[in-house]
Amino acid sequence: MLLSGADILVKTLIEQGCDTVFGYPGGQILNVYDSLYTHQNEINHILTAHEQGATHAADGYARTTGKVGVVISTSGPGATNLVTGIATAYLDSIPLLAICGNVPTTQIGSDSFQEIDITGVTLPITKHNYFVGSVEQLADTVREALKLAKSGRPGPVLIDIPKDVQTAKCEYEPKPPVEKEEPYAAKQVRIEEAARHINEAKCPFIYFGGGLITANAQSEMITLAEKIDAPIGCSLMGLSGIPTDHPRFLGMQGMHGHYASSMAMHNADLIISLGVRFNDRVTGNRSKFATRAKIIHIDVDGSELNKTVNSVCGLRGDVKLTLQSLLPLVEKSDKPDWAGKVSKFRKEENKYLDNRDSLTPRKAILTLNKHLGENTAVATDVGQHQMWSAQNLNLKTPRRFVSSGGLGTMGFGLGAAIGAAYGTRERSVLVTGDGSFGMCLNELATAVSYNVPIVILILNNGVLGMVRQWQTLFFDKHYSNTVLNRKTDFVALARSFGADGEAVSTVEDLDKALENGFNNNGPYVIDCTIDKDEFVLPMLPPGGSMDDIIVKVGD
Repeated sequence: MLLSGADILVKTLIEQGCDTVFGYPGGQILNVYDSLYTHQNEINHILTAHEQGATHAADGYARTTGKVGVVISTSGPGATNLVTGIATAYLDSIPLLAICGNVPTTQIGSDSFQEIDITGVTLPITKHNYFVGSVEQLADTVREALKLAKSGRPGPVLIDIPKDVQTAKCEYEPKPPVEKEEPYAAKQVRIEEAARHINEAKCPFIYFGGGLITANAQSEMITLAEKIDAPIGCSLMGLSGIPTDHPRFLGMQGMHGHYASSMAMHNADLIISLGVRFNDRVTGNRSKFATRAKIIHIDVDGSELNKTVNSVCGLRGDVKLTLQSLLPLVEKSDKPDWAGKVSKFRKEENKYLDNRDSLTPRKAILTLNKHLGENTAVATDVGQHQMWSAQNLNLKTPRRFVSSGGLGTMGFGLGAAIGAAYGTRERSVLVTGDGSFGMCLNELATAVSYNVPIVILILNNGVLGMVRQWQTLFFDKHYSNTVLNRKTDFVALARSFGADGEAVSTVEDLDKALENGFNNNGPYVIDCTIDKDEFVLPMLPPGGSMDDIIVKVGD
């Protein structure tokens, strides 16, 4: 059938199983929006308040579904407003397709109104990007982009479509949905080598990240842990990979990780790492990181192997398939001495837990846990509240922790919570801080307009808490521009947008407010006052090792 480029784009998205897209219209993408109007019964478009919010929403949708999130913008400032969201997805390996309109091909390079070289701008933060020069290329470009976004190590892909390509016509031929590239296991010789090291280990520790969730390799990892009697820890991106209350799970490791998890890794003689990066928040001083341990590293992206830490055995391949080939070669063994040592780490951690009865950050998250369903997605922004959530949330289902790990994007949370609600088709939760919430609170308009069920819990300390914590510990309490002193009434603000909410300052009031929020049909804002001097602990000081871990104020 003969169709315009705009119709071909929308028909191809529908053909490929895209049911929800997020975006914001403008002059150079209007033809696509006209086609979205025509096909509104086949594909759902969510109009956000800002393109950055649209990108974060597409990201949240992708994280909770495993599908490719789609965001659409116009040229120029519309396209550049996507950049922070694209970079957020890139550093967390989230499959995303960004579609931008651009000026006609005859005007490219002439500095015409709202022209920008968005492919050049986004080259470092995409797996690939495309400038579509003719309408005949468009459908296959979209299919290829979707395949690339979800294949191997997932990530964002961008397509830039000039206005005249949107209006030009050509024959459109429907095709089946594209499948991601066929996954493969690591080489057998490497798998056999890894098995030898595992069978020799006395104190193994399994460490996983977001790559394990992408590969859906949770059951294989648990089988391995049971077989070799190993504890399990994870990175921030690995949270929700297995249930928080699994008896072998010690929690998140690293700068603000659980004491037991960090110390188990530090004392292990073998670290089996699955789909995870060893970034600076995990290792601290790399010359002092896990000096007792050999490292086995399994990752679909070979560039991660030996990038920041040296592994004795690097296996490039799909985590699930590689573990399936590895398991028959691993000998079953009990390690009572190692299990006893790990148990001591747990007991030591329990001594440091904040068990005050007042409305502490930990108590706020524990109170939230009482209201979460097994399928409830919890999004966070970035800062102290993010770490308190990571330490204390009770997560039962994979893909239900939605947080910016690599880029650390303040303002990510509200858009992501909107996308998560569409992805799960259930109420989502946003845990945020007053600083982060102020970044992109305009997306309250989106949540209200679409009556998206979101409980928004603001841990409000009146400061930029994480930065202030660093200033307290390492900058002689020089609180330079971290005390906000804002007069914003978040409950009044919510009501001005058309939402509802309440302010709380006790555990009992928070519990009741959460009950109200979970029974509310749309977005509900809870302004929860906490003390400005609350710290995220444990904390690994910058440049330090696990021997320098801070577990209480005054260390």
